[in-house]
Amino acid sequence: MALSSLGFDPVHIIPVIDIKDGRVVRAHLGDRANYRPIETPLSPTAEIGDVARGLNSLYPFPLVYVADLDAIEGRHPPLHLVSQLQDALAPSAIWLDAGFSAQEEVEQALSLKGIVPVIGSESQRDLALLKMPGIILSLDFRGNAFLGPEGILADAQTWPSNIIVMTLGSIGANAGPNFSWLADIKRRAGNRSVIAAGGIRDANDLHQLAAMGIEGALVATSLHNGALASEAIASFMHKV
Repeated sequence: MALSSLGFDPVHIIPVIDIKDGRVVRAHLGDRANYRPIETPLSPTAEIGDVARGLNSLYPFPLVYVADLDAIEGRHPPLHLVSQLQDALAPSAIWLDAGFSAQEEVEQALSLKGIVPVIGSESQRDLALLKMPGIILSLDFRGNAFLGPEGILADAQTWPSNIIVMTLGSIGANAGPNFSWLADIKRRAGNRSVIAAGGIRDANDLHQLAAMGIEGALVATSLHNGALASEAIASFMHKV
């Protein structure tokens, strides 16, 4: 599902669910080895369905981003959780980042209702999957280092219509997005939609992203700690 088809302007809030060992975890600084099951006032447990219901209590988000960390790190195939995710998150569409690195995996994901595969640059060996229609590209950064084949970052003409700028070191750090990386990618992306990921603290950050022309933001911590409450979320989601 492309952001342009959702009709949201200026910034579409996309909640994030990070999953490790089958449970939702609290992401922090991209240090996946130390992620622990989430503790949040929105949910009594770290089970996927409970956390999904908690997010839905804030706002009926039409789109959710899911990072299957076990699949990204190669411990499970990319679609091993897909039925559970469809049940827990329906009717929301799902942008699924699950370590996709083979054409047949992406084709299978694209055939499933409500699933859009996110092609993470860190999981790629070359530029082959970027040619497939219907995908989302995640440009993954750790600090100033790009994760993945340099050709992906260098050749903006190969990018699809939706691009996530994932700054792993900003996740959960309460330090704000990496505005400089976002500005550079936005400039190079032309008329493609750019989605910020990592470090969004509050509505002020969302307003700054909007002023830059960033179309969407992946958000987790600020939803769970109350920095973005229902009224603030609705004020962005209802703008047209």
